[in-house]
This record gives sequence, structure tokens and C-alpha cells, in this order.
Amino acid sequence: MEIPIKPDMKKSPRLQFLDSGLINYKNGIQGELLAIKDLCTYYKGYLIPHIVRQEVISINNLSNTKPNFWVREKTQSSAEVDLLIQFKGKVIPVEIKSGSFGKLRSLHQFMERANHNFAVRIYGEEFSIQKVKTPNNKEFLLMNMPYYLGTKIFDYLDYFVIGNR
Repeated sequence: MEIPIKPDMKKSPRLQFLDSGLINYKNGIQGELLAIKDLCTYYKGYLIPHIVRQEVISINNLSNTKPNFWVREKTQSSAEVDLLIQFKGKVIPVEIKSGSFGKLRSLHQFMERANHNFAVRIYGEEFSIQKVKTPNNKEFLLMNMPYYLGTKIFDYLDYFVIGNR
């Protein structure tokens, strides 16, 4: 994936409601959410990625760019990365996990094709940076960010990408 990020109009676009409250109301779950202690598993895990993408849209409103995602479709297998961010001449993949951990198979497939070694996971744990290897032994750095830092992703990308050259 190279810059500028261009949407593939042959693929179905991912719908992103502007307001999470409206989507919760439409689905009749807004009352239930008030009693939930952990949103990670609620509503099949779709709520957390929606909220994080909404936050990225809100902080990116000056450029009016829409969130992009990556899909690799291959016979009998597919891969999808939740969000792509154009940053300092790189296309940074962002996986949004509704929970603490995941296999990150799609992220690994994206990183196999990337011309840099930076990736982000937004999840329900603490901030950390770790060295990771894809199944084909390509090394990359993975910045793990808790959900609440979603609106600070560009500040943290500055620290992550520039600080690890």
C-alpha cells in the first residue's frame, strides 16, 4: 500500500454512522449499554471499532478524509485491516480489537507487503511497543494503544514513527 491512500471502488464500502448513540438507538441497545461494565464483547465486538473510527474521523475533520481500510481477498481466505492512516509518507495499518488480544493475522499479511515496519493495535490493555515477526519472519514494531487514546493516535504516531527511525 502506497500513499496517497485511494479507496478501491470495486469493494463494498464500510458504513460508518456519524454518531454511535444513533446506531445504538437504531439497534435498540442504548438502555442496555448503561449497565454494561465492558463494551469489548458487547454487540458481537462491533461497537468498539465503530467508536474508535468515529474518534479518528472527529480529529481528522480539517482534512475531510474518510477512514480507509484494507482488504485482501483471495480464494477461500480473506484478510482485513480495520483502518489505514497516512502518516509521514507511510500507510500505517491499525487493528482495532474488541478485547485484550487477537491473532492479528490480517495485520501480519498487510505488514508482509508494507514498505516500512510500523503497525498499531488499539485494544483493551495498556500502552506498549513490541517487536513482532510475521509468519514469514518480517520484523515490525507494533504500538499497542488502549481505547481511550484513540483521539491521540496522531500524537502517538509522531512519537512511535519518528522516535524509532
